[in-house]
Amino acid sequence: MSFTLAIVGRPNVGKSTLFNRLVGKRLALVDDQPGVTRDLREGAARLGDLRFTVIDTAGLEEASDDSLQGRMRRLTERAVDMADICLFLVDARAGITPTDQIFAEILRKRADHVILAANKAEGRAGDAGVLDAYSLGLGEPVRLSAEHGEGLDELYHMLRPLADDYAAREATDTPETDLDVAEDEGDESYRAPSAARPLQVAVIGRPNAGKSTLINKIIGEDRLLTGPEAGITRDSISVTANWLGTPTRIFDTAGMRKKARVTDKVEKLSVADGLRAVRFAEVVVVLLDAAIPFEQQDLRIADFAETEGRAVVIAVNKWDLEDEKQDKLKALRAGFEKLLPQLRGAPLVTVSAKTGKGLDRLHAAVLRAHEVWNRRVPTAKLNQWLGAMVEAHPPPAPGGKRIKLRYMTQAKTRPPGFVVMCSNPEDLPAAYTRYLVNGLRDSFDMPGTPIRVFMRSQADRNPFKGRKKAPPSKLRKHLQGRRPD
Repeated sequence: MSFTLAIVGRPNVGKSTLFNRLVGKRLALVDDQPGVTRDLREGAARLGDLRFTVIDTAGLEEASDDSLQGRMRRLTERAVDMADICLFLVDARAGITPTDQIFAEILRKRADHVILAANKAEGRAGDAGVLDAYSLGLGEPVRLSAEHGEGLDELYHMLRPLADDYAAREATDTPETDLDVAEDEGDESYRAPSAARPLQVAVIGRPNAGKSTLINKIIGEDRLLTGPEAGITRDSISVTANWLGTPTRIFDTAGMRKKARVTDKVEKLSVADGLRAVRFAEVVVVLLDAAIPFEQQDLRIADFAETEGRAVVIAVNKWDLEDEKQDKLKALRAGFEKLLPQLRGAPLVTVSAKTGKGLDRLHAAVLRAHEVWNRRVPTAKLNQWLGAMVEAHPPPAPGGKRIKLRYMTQAKTRPPGFVVMCSNPEDLPAAYTRYLVNGLRDSFDMPGTPIRVFMRSQADRNPFKGRKKAPPSKLRKHLQGRRPD
């Protein structure tokens, strides 16, 4: 990307709507109520032939203390400092407010390049506000409608000369991100994480478990908004980092409460955005609070990650506050084995997001889970193993007719998926499939990762099944002594 553009302005002037318009996706949460956006969200923007990084910011508030609004303002000011160009958005229908005047003065002092844009300027209702924007002293305002896509050509002509100045800085290899892992399942060869294809990790959990604090400690900077309040994170924010030598893209997600307790529309959107991040991830870190681990909601969250077929690592946060660490660790392992049998063998790591202790163990566990998630077992070994498993415990014989398991192969990875050719697969009980799954985990060292075993009938492999018999040819009729038709 040749340059970075930060969209700043008061709450509810349309920053997230314009962000979504520039990136061409509904990445940022949008709602009528002000203050929905809290963290900085980056995206790859496209406008004509321009390619640049756009940053959606929280609405600028007149707060400078340690309140939530004050912390949000400091994060936005940081985006202003690191951006090449600031797009100052005002509401053409509401007109210029005293708050706009204050922030225009801040941008004059802190930003290198400022472009003024009057949003919601479609129709005559925005005429007065566009004219009023000249009073800010930031030059001629660009008349925009982020909702309807109007005025983007004018914005392009404002950005074009500035983009030329930054063209020399354009990176030669931009990391490939936003990969839906479901679309990549056809490629079975294992690839270690690289700058071109970073390891994609999602951190999920209940509110106030310490997800944002953990990610800030991993990347070594206060990139994400944190605080004692529960539910600060709303958008699913992704950040890229070199985590102990591993190129990584980490998704911070909103805390997930019980569905019955979620009544606010924005919180529903936040949870849906977090679930979407899980589907884009390769490894999911389920973060628990050491004081109250394995709550019912924790179990639901971990089960969702396993159901989606993602590699799972259980991390127990706030371990620095525990006094009886050995006794607590034994209780955690026992609870894990009992309450999450579908993730038997998955890594359980204790960490402290506040002090950074245990992050090296978490990194090793994530890499290990990713490698197992991509593992492929040779077909010859699989069939030797299947013969031994059947000999040890033959499948049942419903109605006196024994089910024969004839052949087994691995059909996919990410997660590992196996196909067993057998007779009467519909009669095979689920308990026997679980027996095979547990055997695969133990025999081929695949702890914790989701494993899929599919039973298929041998008859389904007959390519001529269901075909009509071809009529005899004229030559065959002649050789058989019959007159051709």
